[in-house]
Amino acid sequence: MHTVLLVVHLMIAVALVSVVLLQKSEGGALGIGGGGGGFLTGRGQANLLTRVTAGLALSFFVTSILLSILGRQTAPTGSVLDKVTAPVPAATSTETPPATTAPDATAPATGDQPAAPAAPRGGILDKLQ
Repeated sequence: MHTVLLVVHLMIAVALVSVVLLQKSEGGALGIGGGGGGFLTGRGQANLLTRVTAGLALSFFVTSILLSILGRQTAPTGSVLDKVTAPVPAATSTETPPATTAPDATAPATGDQPAAPAAPRGGILDKLQ
């Protein structure tokens, strides 16, 4: 039902765009059916295209409302934020950390190197891993 209504909605949208482009331009130079004489002329063309446009617009609004009602009924309830859990802190271990590489030769030989700042954890990139 949902798919059929969506296909009908898309067909109405294409037809509505086509009918609007067929209408005579009033100086904006956006209409395709502007000059020369077409299959309908004068007032008859304006009345027919106006009525078709109004009918297509009404059916577009009706299918839009029906699609939103169907989408609301089939959508899961709750929020995305309800599904987010707090990050679990890293477990501390009693093992010794792995050996690091030798200090840089250009660094001063004071014997103790300043520790690199620890990267903050719990960001969005950490959650994606």
